[in-house]
This record gives sequence, structure tokens and C-alpha cells, in this order.
Amino acid sequence: QVQLVDSGGGLVQAGGSLRLSCAASGRTFSNYVMGWFRQAPGKEREFVAAISGEGAATYYADSVKGRFTISRDNAKNTVYLQMNSLKPEDTGVYYCAQCRRPFTTPRAQQADFGSWGQGTQVTVSS
Repeated sequence: QVQLVDSGGGLVQAGGSLRLSCAASGRTFSNYVMGWFRQAPGKEREFVAAISGEGAATYYADSVKGRFTISRDNAKNTVYLQMNSLKPEDTGVYYCAQCRRPFTTPRAQQADFGSWGQGTQVTVSS
């Protein structure tokens, strides 16, 4: 059974930075695409970023491209989301997720992800 534990959220001023982490257990970590999603108050959960199993390929939502970086350390079974130049509209609960199957390229559709972390709150003040 896959278990994902998100951490690293908090309160930060606009323009600041945060680094989220997600520790995974239960399957061979390097076989699976990992992703980050977020949900703002009153809105649907949306895709943020994804990374292939070996970390060679990444994919970002347009709204975070150039500001956020997804990475992974397969020796530690951990995926990260470095968030720079944060904006108030980045506020929300951030979830890491693991794909259902061993896809070779990053995915952005929530239906492709079968395991989810508990979420970590990110609040960006103006």
C-alpha cells in the first residue's frame, strides 16, 4: 500500500519561497511519475507539476512555470517542490500524488494518479 506524507507548507509573504517535501513508501519509488496538485479555497484541485520516475522529464502548469521547480531524490523516496516568487494566488492546500501505473512521461491528469498525500497548507500574504 502506497503512503505519501506531505510537509513544508506555511505562511509566507508575496515574493518569498517555500520548499515542499513528500516522502513515499510502499512501492519502488523510481518506477512512478510523481506530481503536485493544489486546491485553492472554493476552487477545483488543479495540476501544478510532475516529474518522471528517473527525474529526467518535468512538466509544469503555465501559472507556475519559471517560478516552481519539481525534483526528486529516489534514494530517499522523496519528491520536492521548490516554490519561488510566490504570489497570493498560489495560496491553497498542496498535495503530492503518485501515478497509478509506471508511465514513462510526466502526467497532468488527476485520473492518472492513484495515491495522494494528506496535503499541506501554503498561504501567501500580499
